[in-house]
Amino acid sequence: MSTSISNKDYNEALKNLNMELIHLQRWIKKHGLKVVVLFEGRDTAGKGGVIKRITAPLNPRVCKVVALGVPTEREKTQWYFQRYIQHLPAAGEMVIFDRSWYNRAGVEKVMGFCTEAEYEEFLRSCPEFERMLIRSGIILIKYWFSVSDSVQELRFKERIENPTKRWKFSPMDLKSRAHWLEYSKAKDEMFAHTDTKQSPWYVVNGDDKKKARLNCIDHLLSLIPYQPIDFEKIELPDLPEMRKYVRPPMEYQNFVPEKY
Repeated sequence: MSTSISNKDYNEALKNLNMELIHLQRWIKKHGLKVVVLFEGRDTAGKGGVIKRITAPLNPRVCKVVALGVPTEREKTQWYFQRYIQHLPAAGEMVIFDRSWYNRAGVEKVMGFCTEAEYEEFLRSCPEFERMLIRSGIILIKYWFSVSDSVQELRFKERIENPTKRWKFSPMDLKSRAHWLEYSKAKDEMFAHTDTKQSPWYVVNGDDKKKARLNCIDHLLSLIPYQPIDFEKIELPDLPEMRKYVRPPMEYQNFVPEKY
């Protein structure tokens, strides 16, 4: 069994990866790349933590996160992929989907939120849909986060007992726990149809959160060839003289009390 990484080593590695993410972002912007990264996997497997570490050093105008809620009644009548298409990137953008169109092959299949015909049609059409995206010039990357049942149980208990994490726990989590085997079968079936040569799945071991974050970010960086771009030199101008302008007294403003 591998040992856990120390906080010092983790923070140092993350700092270096953050710099590389900035280089990647600048490369995407300069060369007009269109990047889509999908994050799927078990509940508590660490998808959100990785997304947070990827986006933390980046410009939200370049790197956008999409986490769609339950479809509206109107969206339920649309072509299944339609509500995802509007969030695809333009040139110079990277879009991260925190769960994606693969909801149909996971929670919708297991919990009976779609018909068997809708599910089977998804398995048929999804590979072709993704090939269309790739042919259009989109770089499509798919991650599946795996977590053992024992680790998931510990993380669920932490969410229940910790008030600052309770918002992460939902009634659907209880159902997903009860349907562990069904979710495993659904994932295997999904991989059998959508783990293609053009658009493969990459599995991340999420039992150790810190290692999962570092490994996933490092792997993401390896999939998109890029080079550092030098930052242009910027000189701050001097402040203009304020002799001809008298500002209102500071007492007229409401300041936040300085308790700390």
